[in-house]
Amino acid sequence: MIHKVNIADIFPKYLFWDMDYSKLDIVKDKAIIIPRALYATTSETFETDIKLLESLYSTSDIIKYLKQTTENISNNVCLKVAERYNIESFKRFAL
Repeated sequence: MIHKVNIADIFPKYLFWDMDYSKLDIVKDKAIIIPRALYATTSETFETDIKLLESLYSTSDIIKYLKQTTENISNNVCLKVAERYNIESFKRFAL
């Protein structure tokens, strides 16, 4: 896997507004990149966004870091990911 990729060439810069995105390493920082890549996804952009992630990360990594994150990932995104990978539904927030 390639380590030196400018993540802002792949995902919008605003997702990494609070850090120097040019220093992100796609392997070392996957716990940051994976949730942030899905943070702003919508029903219309989910397919594109998840395919970008899948080009960089394994399904198990995407699921693992999405479940572990403290980022404000919507329950709808979590449900879409669970549906895509045919796993048990999970949510980030209880209503």
